[in-house]
Amino acid sequence: MNLKQLSEMLGLSQTTVSRALNGYPEVNEATRERVLRAVKETGYRPNKAAQRLATGKAGSIGLVMPMAPGHQSDIHFGEFLAGLGEEAVRQDFHLVIMPSDPDDEVAALRRLAISGNVDALFVAYMRAHDPRLAMLKSLAMPFIVHGRSFGSEPDYPFLDIDNETTFYDAAKLLLQLGHTRFALMNGPAHLDFAIRRKNGVVAALSERGLALSKTCVSHSLMTDEQGLIAMEQFLQMAERPTAVLCSSTALALGAIRALNQAGLKLGEDISLIAHDDELPLLKPENFSVPLTTTRSSLRAAGARIAQRLIGTVKETGSYPEHELWKAELIVRASTGPAPR
Repeated sequence: MNLKQLSEMLGLSQTTVSRALNGYPEVNEATRERVLRAVKETGYRPNKAAQRLATGKAGSIGLVMPMAPGHQSDIHFGEFLAGLGEEAVRQDFHLVIMPSDPDDEVAALRRLAISGNVDALFVAYMRAHDPRLAMLKSLAMPFIVHGRSFGSEPDYPFLDIDNETTFYDAAKLLLQLGHTRFALMNGPAHLDFAIRRKNGVVAALSERGLALSKTCVSHSLMTDEQGLIAMEQFLQMAERPTAVLCSSTALALGAIRALNQAGLKLGEDISLIAHDDELPLLKPENFSVPLTTTRSSLRAAGARIAQRLIGTVKETGSYPEHELWKAELIVRASTGPAPR
């Protein structure tokens, strides 16, 4: 079925049907719903080339993905992209991914923006004083940031979780259980979320007159292998930590393997709290000892960013400049009183 046939079936002009499909605000909601219902029933798919000519829009959102030999893929980003992709499909938008050398990200973003292939951009894995922000703000194109840039003015649209408060609250729980020797398994040190999570732990400890030793902090890719390595190092200390915070359930998986190999009991000898991005293969309740977690869905964040970008392109909604989500602290069996 083509646009003409769909229009005739509905008794509407082709212009009205096209505008309904493209989210023009002058089409009333009843008409739009009627058109969308017919599209679903008939399986009609608009011609993207014709749609682009009619609207001047590509119907796509884009990102630059750093790729290089030795540059490892990340299950966390995959989950985020799944949410973004689901919303893009729901709204019949394309997702354009441009691979780039990690040292060429700023220029690659500019090339993607001026290519005419995308209507909006988003960036993730924000760093302190991120150089991508100045370039994005210079473009006449909608964009949104997943995360924030520590040390930069927050004069840009973002969606983030309150990482500092999240890890402050997690550390406070462990302090209330009597723990005084802490360790932190964190993401790469230059990334914004890792900076804020560490700051949250430091703030909670300082209120009790305690400090987080540099030797009790690991920064790495968030994989089970790195979790194993970090926990093995912590366990070799003369005064090993009794409370460990992990920035990912993937890190926690390796950490628990190290505990098991050392014959230690999770929740008794050592308490552990992990951040749960709701990765489908690492459900905290399914660990041999269910994990206490701070929970915030990466898939939901991806979907929300797509919703905001596409809504901005279509001019179908207004959105807050900043969204700061609160993570949920869920207590399970991996946390217990400090051992005597």
